[in-house]
Amino acid sequence: MKSDKVPAADAALLDRIVNAPVFFERNRVFRNYIGGEGFRTLMGDPAGDNSFPEEWIASKVKAINPVYFGERDGVSVVEGTDIYLDDLITLRPAEMLGGGEYDCLVKYLDSAIRLPVQVHPTPEFSEKNFGSPYGKTEAWLVLAKRSEDACLYFGFKDRIDLATLKAYADRSLEEKDILTELIDPVKVNVGDVYLIRAGLIHAIGAGCTILEVQEPTDFTIQIENWCGDSRVTEEEKYLGLPRDLAMSVFDFEQFGKKTVEQCKIAPKTLYCDDKLKVESLIDHSDTPCFAEKRYTLSGGSFVPESGPSVFAVVDGGGMIAGEGYERALKKGDYWFMPFAARGKFTVSGDLTVIECLPSKRGTPRVG
Repeated sequence: MKSDKVPAADAALLDRIVNAPVFFERNRVFRNYIGGEGFRTLMGDPAGDNSFPEEWIASKVKAINPVYFGERDGVSVVEGTDIYLDDLITLRPAEMLGGGEYDCLVKYLDSAIRLPVQVHPTPEFSEKNFGSPYGKTEAWLVLAKRSEDACLYFGFKDRIDLATLKAYADRSLEEKDILTELIDPVKVNVGDVYLIRAGLIHAIGAGCTILEVQEPTDFTIQIENWCGDSRVTEEEKYLGLPRDLAMSVFDFEQFGKKTVEQCKIAPKTLYCDDKLKVESLIDHSDTPCFAEKRYTLSGGSFVPESGPSVFAVVDGGGMIAGEGYERALKKGDYWFMPFAARGKFTVSGDLTVIECLPSKRGTPRVG
């Protein structure tokens, strides 16, 4: 679907899609690291660890990969159709967005190995060098871990400069883990929430299953020479930019224990009774880039009042229902809630649901 001139039958199909929760085909994305075993319990996927360790959720973002496995790797396809999400938004912007924007990307990811030490750009850097208004601030919610020692890395341990970082990056050709000497390892617990702002050095450690919400790009500067046993190419490292320019993305003022403490976000309870607890995990005062809530139901229910937004079931099971509509929900399921469908459906059961919202500028006006 590449034109807004759709046949009548297709128009009827689109009417049904944009006025209800939008579910998608599975959308596993190739990466240069190995993982995915955690999806066995999260999504019932028996494939185990492989080169597709990320599930991109309600995505309109094309992945940046050395090899591609489809016309638009990373872009979600509406369940039971051949309609890409970005096309659906183009065809029906009023119903899907309500005059706002859908400018976040949500992922499940599971790491069997430590990911390469990396950094993401600010919107200003992206605009100048990639022609995009978005950088890649992101937030991590830890869903599971394979061992008690599972950790994440972020923030320089001590103040360093660009020359020192470049020297360590060069040494990584022969000393694969040398860069971790510069970064604080943080042991994690299930339920921890971390906000990783653009410019912050970081890496996801081995054995972590995470729900990630981020700005809608795939811009990553990764400076190590290896990802596990795979050699990282210069193009993959710097996205075609000169090395010094790419590495200027690092914020050398983010170091020490204070930086680690600032990254961990404490959930704020918004509502609680014996059947429903609603928490803000990330709000627009933490970052204007996106927001994230958690709904924990114990035989309770709630009505999703926001749209556009994304919902992911991270535990338990239940139902989503509206007039003439009913669908069972299980752990690992996710959907996009169009603007036109907000307030018309009820989620119920014994389950935990994460809601991901677009940026403050992307939130539509309701009234």
